Amino acid sequence: MYLLTNEKNVLACVDQSHFADYVADYATWAARRMEAPLEFLHIIDRHPEIATGNDHSGTIGIDAEEVLLNKLSNEDESRSKVVRERGRLFLNRLRERAIEAGVESPDVRQRYGVLVETLVEQEKGVRLFVLGRRGESAEATQRDLGRNVERVVRALNKPILAVTDDFTEPNRVMIAFDGGIVTQRGVEMVAKSPLFRGLPVHLLMSGKESQNASKQLEWAKTTLEAADFDVTASLIPGDAESVIAKAVQEQGIDMLIMGAYSHSPLRSLLFGSKTSDLLRSAKIPTLLLR
Repeated sequence: MYLLTNEKNVLACVDQSHFADYVADYATWAARRMEAPLEFLHIIDRHPEIATGNDHSGTIGIDAEEVLLNKLSNEDESRSKVVRERGRLFLNRLRERAIEAGVESPDVRQRYGVLVETLVEQEKGVRLFVLGRRGESAEATQRDLGRNVERVVRALNKPILAVTDDFTEPNRVMIAFDGGIVTQRGVEMVAKSPLFRGLPVHLLMSGKESQNASKQLEWAKTTLEAADFDVTASLIPGDAESVIAKAVQEQGIDMLIMGAYSHSPLRSLLFGSKTSDLLRSAKIPTLLLR
C-alpha cells in the first residue's frame, strides 16, 4: 500500500528554473491537504571538470604546480560558495511562498549529489515526491518532458506528482484504471488518503476489451464510494492514450492518477513509452504510481 497517511513528509524537488514555482505551489497544496510536513530539496550537481576559462598550459617556474593547484582549488571553492549562496536565496524564496500559502514551517535543504541517487536516499522519509515535468535544462529547449522524469519514476517506489507549467488547485480528479495491481493500489490509496478528500473522482478504463473489465471497474467504484467519494465510472475501449487525453479535455479534469513505466527501460527504448506519451498528451499534473 502506498503510504499517504503517515507522518512522512512531502518532498518538493526543485531546481533554479521558473518551473520551481509550480512545483512549490503543488507541493504546498498537497502538504496542506494531507497535513504533512513540507520540505524543499535543491540538489547541486557538482562538475569539477568545468573549466575556469584560463589557459594554464604554459605555467612554469619553481613550485609552479603547487601554486597552480592552490589557485584552482581557491577558484573552485569560490564558485561553490556562490552556488550555495544562490541556492540558499532561491530556497528561502520558495519557503516564504509556501508560508504565505498556509504551510507552517516548511524545511529547506540543498545537497551536492546526483538527482536520482539522492532521491532514492531520501525515499524512506517521504510519503509524496513532487517534481516538475521539465526543469532547468529544459528552459532553453522545446522539450515537453524533462529527461529525468522517467529515470526518477523508475527508481522510486513512492507516489510522484509530476506537475506542469502552471498551478491550478485540483477540483476534478481522474484515475486511469486498468485493473492491474498498481492501479488497484492507487484506488485504495485515494480511498484512504486525505489528499483528494471531497473531490469528485472519475474512473476511466480504456485499452483492449477484457472479460473482467466491468467487474474490475465496479470494484474500484464501490471501493471509492465506500469512502464517501462522488464517483463516475466509464469503460471506453480503444487506444488508452487517445481516450484518456480526450476525456481529460472534455470533462475538465485537472489531475490524473495512473500507473507508470510498467515495462522495462529496454522495451521503452525499442517501442516507446506509453507513460511518456500519456504525460505529453494529457498536459495536466499527474500522480504517478509504480
